[in-house]
Amino acid sequence: MDDSTRTFDCHRKRLLGIAYRMLGSAADAEDVVQDAWLRWNDATVDALHNPEAWLVTVVTRLSIDRLRAAKLQREHYEGAWLPEPLLTGAPASPEQMLERADDISVAFLAVLERLAPEARAAFLLREVFDADYEDVARTLGKSEAACRQLVHRAKNQIQEERPRFAVERDTHWRLMQGFAEASASGDMRRLKELLAEDAELIGDSGGKVPAFRKVLRGAQRIAQYFYAVPRLLGSGLRLKLAEINGEPGLLRFYNGALESVQTIETDGERILRICTQRNPEKLARIAARFSARPVTRAELEALRTAAPPGDLA
Repeated sequence: MDDSTRTFDCHRKRLLGIAYRMLGSAADAEDVVQDAWLRWNDATVDALHNPEAWLVTVVTRLSIDRLRAAKLQREHYEGAWLPEPLLTGAPASPEQMLERADDISVAFLAVLERLAPEARAAFLLREVFDADYEDVARTLGKSEAACRQLVHRAKNQIQEERPRFAVERDTHWRLMQGFAEASASGDMRRLKELLAEDAELIGDSGGKVPAFRKVLRGAQRIAQYFYAVPRLLGSGLRLKLAEINGEPGLLRFYNGALESVQTIETDGERILRICTQRNPEKLARIAARFSARPVTRAELEALRTAAPPGDLA
């Protein structure tokens, strides 16, 4: 390995972390970092005053360009859009390349999706990766004053759309464990106890498998759905707790295939929101880690014909 390659590999974690948080897709993040690697090879590395700053700038700008294109596509996305979930708990997993596990939760990335590309980049560089405003300005090609304004507005928007609760990790896991147990047994009473009255269930299917077309709201309706799941999937159902995007998550398997990945938002006492990823393309990476596959549309359609309307989300 030559010096140029060693330098790039030294910064790869940071670059992947920026790109994934910008795009919400591990595959797209890897493509961006690969593009940066090609540009790095074409650059006169010895003449670069600050290789890390150069690489961060390239990856950020490539991510902005890709995010702009993705936003046009996502305008026509069927149903809710959620980021690709990542399995972050296993040691030595590729996802550990993200450098740090905080601020990559599914809920946080879903809120970031509502920011304009440059605002998202400015916020992440400053608030997540601790870049000073001089570096943010140089990366985005803007004045420091403009970058401060971008970050300020982004912080306000994020706070308005997703108030953060200081929840101990053990508490989060305990609630996730209780939710998993109640879901596995179809315990209606326990499910309702765990859910806030105005809880929400958001499902992303990408139009590739059956799913709720709108956000499902209310503890009663959500509990009814999870009450029906074990009766619908029967002995083919298997649940597994896992760390997803740095937080407690739940993997739901049907006949050995990965059917969904679920994460929760909580205030420490009740579950406020459940995010369910069911798009097979976004499940493929986690499914492969368990030598499984994403569940097929045909399998779910067969289940749906046997279930009351709205039972599958």
